[in-house]
Amino acid sequence: MSTAKALVFERNGEPADVLQLKEQQLPEVGEQDVQIQIMAAPINPSDINTVQGKYPLQPSLPGVPGHEGVGKVVKVGSKVSGLSAGDHVVPLASALGTWRSAGVFRAADWHKVPRDLPIAAAATLTINPPTALCMLEAIVQLQPGDTVVQNGATSAVGQHVIQLARAKGLKTVNVIRDRPDWEAAVSWLRAMGADVVTTEQKLKADLAASGLPAPKLALNCVGGSSAAAIAKVLQAGGTHVTYGAMSMQPLAPPTALLIFKDITFRGFWISGGWAKRAGPAAHAALLDKVVGHIQQGHLTPPKLQEFPLARFSEALEASSAAHKQHKVAFVPE
Repeated sequence: MSTAKALVFERNGEPADVLQLKEQQLPEVGEQDVQIQIMAAPINPSDINTVQGKYPLQPSLPGVPGHEGVGKVVKVGSKVSGLSAGDHVVPLASALGTWRSAGVFRAADWHKVPRDLPIAAAATLTINPPTALCMLEAIVQLQPGDTVVQNGATSAVGQHVIQLARAKGLKTVNVIRDRPDWEAAVSWLRAMGADVVTTEQKLKADLAASGLPAPKLALNCVGGSSAAAIAKVLQAGGTHVTYGAMSMQPLAPPTALLIFKDITFRGFWISGGWAKRAGPAAHAALLDKVVGHIQQGHLTPPKLQEFPLARFSEALEASSAAHKQHKVAFVPE
């Protein structure tokens, strides 16, 4: 394999406008490098933001998007240890550019996963599941029976929070937007382990009716009034964590919560924040822990809607659809 196909952007902008499918010459495999055939690479919001130039982690231009995915090792450099041809690997670093059919990378930037791990699980392993696990384990000391409240509960992270919380004996209160298929959405989340599913407007009443204790932890990926709503139901001394801003509305912590309930507001970012502070060894251990949860049946891999690289315009459109219950991914031919 001397060439590979890749989606390339030479300037920042809307992905549909600036991405081009190109044939690229693969460089020689250096002694510390690996050649990897990409098997599947999802489209995440951070990928879209990267192409737009809005994400803090950027490849040099011209660049290839894609922070996540799974590949198979084809060749290894003479001084590479721990990886062999045929191994399945996932990125341990960000902005490696997985929207391609193959590439040559530093071996240290990839982490081996079991070959029998489902492709859908491996392709979506490195961003959303570890974000959910870290927020449940590394921010507040939670005990079985404690309550966590979150908005954006149908998001990928939201689904992982529900499933991991159930495995840990935690209760979840899940805020989603009203929608035409409300009953179907509620049934879907309850099947994952959600205890309460509600809207921003009904949150306070539904939480009170549930009999659950006031939440210790609130997880916010929406912002605006939704972020304020989940903050207001926290117990005194609770912690409110922002890891996304899907509504693009500012976060305005109610002053009374700071003064009278001593609520802590903080942020969380797995790729450029936690992973950089923790270091590669701790990052790899976290990914192995996620793999363990998948193998134990605590986490169900998402369904993939697959597209070849050549149909990237269709894939981008599919990824922007509202209320989808699958993950859009490139599966290079």
